Amino acid sequence: MNLALEPVVDADFEAMLALRIDALRESLERLGRFNPEVARARLKAQFHPEWMRHLVRDGERVGYFTVEPREGELRLHHLYLTPAVQGQGIGAWVIGHVKQRGLPISLAALRESRANDFYRRHGFRVVQVQDFDIEYRWEPEA
Repeated sequence: MNLALEPVVDADFEAMLALRIDALRESLERLGRFNPEVARARLKAQFHPEWMRHLVRDGERVGYFTVEPREGELRLHHLYLTPAVQGQGIGAWVIGHVKQRGLPISLAALRESRANDFYRRHGFRVVQVQDFDIEYRWEPEA
């Protein structure tokens, strides 16, 4: 797979917001929670370019993700892909890339999202079910 990672800068915010909305819209509408202003506020609150990377395939940005370093673990946020490239192994590539760091990984996925099956397939276990999200954790093998 011809994928590359590129750094994120502040000027990328609007394009990244549009991609996030595009990627989450179906799941949020199914939950009756689609609101572009809430999407903007949530991304803005977690917009840390130093932890974020664009996913680039054949020169085109097709997604992005955030890995927040925490005490003894990593928190994966914002693994979003444009709908046109979903299901082509890019998300699996990202998970493999993050797992290579050898630290536990935590994340949350929207309930009713197809992402839940994806994370379970990649070894994440449910640690908490909340009103709108499901919390997951992956532990490296000892």
